[in-house]
Amino acid sequence: MSLSLIGIILVQVYWFDKSFENNEEQFKFHVKQVLGNVANKLQKYEAYTFYEKYNHVKDSIGKAPEKSDFLEFGYFQRDSRTNETIVYSNSIISEDYGISPSFFDKKLDSLKGIKNFSANRKTEVYSDGVDNSSIKQNSSPDVKIEKTGSLDLLNNYQFEMFFRDIAAMRPIQERISNEMLQKMLSEELKEYGVKTPFEFNVYSNGLATKVKSENFKYDKASTYSIPIFIDNDGNNKYQLLITFPQKKKFLFSELIAICVLSIIFTLIIIIAYSSALSQLIKQRQISEIKTDFINNMTHEFKTPIATINLALDAIKNPKVIEDKEKVHRYLQMIRDENKRMHAQVENVLRISKLEKKELDISKDSNDIHGIIEDAIEHVNLIIEDREGKITTHFDATRTTVLLNDVHFTNVIVNILDNAIKYSPLAPIIDVYTENVKEFVIIKIKDQGAGMSKVAQKRIFEKFYREHTGDLHNVKGHGLGLAYVKRILDDHNCQIFVESEKGKGSTFIIKVPLIN
Repeated sequence: MSLSLIGIILVQVYWFDKSFENNEEQFKFHVKQVLGNVANKLQKYEAYTFYEKYNHVKDSIGKAPEKSDFLEFGYFQRDSRTNETIVYSNSIISEDYGISPSFFDKKLDSLKGIKNFSANRKTEVYSDGVDNSSIKQNSSPDVKIEKTGSLDLLNNYQFEMFFRDIAAMRPIQERISNEMLQKMLSEELKEYGVKTPFEFNVYSNGLATKVKSENFKYDKASTYSIPIFIDNDGNNKYQLLITFPQKKKFLFSELIAICVLSIIFTLIIIIAYSSALSQLIKQRQISEIKTDFINNMTHEFKTPIATINLALDAIKNPKVIEDKEKVHRYLQMIRDENKRMHAQVENVLRISKLEKKELDISKDSNDIHGIIEDAIEHVNLIIEDREGKITTHFDATRTTVLLNDVHFTNVIVNILDNAIKYSPLAPIIDVYTENVKEFVIIKIKDQGAGMSKVAQKRIFEKFYREHTGDLHNVKGHGLGLAYVKRILDDHNCQIFVESEKGKGSTFIIKVPLIN
């Protein structure tokens, strides 16, 4: 179970790590797409701006262009079956409006002017069989088709070279503004679902320019770049850099929902596993305690049974049976041992009834000092036999409480009995009472063996006894204090224990007063 739980956690961590990596790759792909689109838009926008300026200047000069043949070529084909000859010719003419680059930038006088290109295409069909030499003399073909039009490819290419040369001479802040770049990046990022703050900067030959956002800071892990404004020679002087300060937060936010669910379910498994493990350990402890209880009960019953058997065997002896004094002593011994076994059985039955809530506990108004003195009377013979002493310190002035005198007397007797049993030497016990607010506090202090911190937490559990190795010098079966706790709970009382190994124990009972 432990290995499986560790495996599940490791799989969850591995899955999260891989998901984060996949999100990062997808994020990188989207940002690269955005940068590519923005770079294309910047190039097109600049070309469009120059094109608009050029058209405006061309329209404003109001003169006919100078035309000159730039290129002329032809095609000749003869069909022997139909005796038809087809002649195709094409002349490319350049139109120069005389527009100098100085119209766009005074610093660019050295550049050549821009031209338009057009084509005159002519197709002629001759029905009679003629050759190439006679075609030049024949001025009236049977079919003649002429077409004229602009050569967009040449125009566009020549214009693109022209505007790139001009643009390359201008500073970057005149080619693009912060506002326009901010707007382009925002629109593209929004379209690709990258909704996280960003900063940008345009670098020129590795150095930052003034075209940047206010809070741009270069961070290798979160910064992406692309060349912009590539010139006619393929050189890229400028680089557009974009960085995302909250990149990790954004990537993690996309996984947060499934991650939280995963953590919740894993915690449920851990809690369930811990509970199961705790129950297993508790059951094993209970099993050990019950084994100890059975051993102790067997030990405690074995002695009186053996004593009774010995007493009966002695009474059967003819010499003893005639001695009334000895018979009486042996009978008294049998009665005492029988009472002792009966008391043990009653203790077990009493706890069982308490658990099933079958024990009838009726409460009456009683004086707490009288109950304590009655309990001390029950153990006086044992104290005298052990040459011990019980001293009372009754400082409480209000002593009327609501309780069952029999069971509460048993509570005090059980605590006093424990104090006597766990005192290696002559038991010295002090009993204190005092009033605290609406309660009477009873303290029973001994100078016995004391107990460990672990034992203090568990002494009120049924069957529990602190382990003393293989020694059985203290008789008991772990039911006395369990009975005490159940009775006090039923009386709405509280019990605490203060103890230190080798320095004795103090049991404190807090009993509510009758107003």
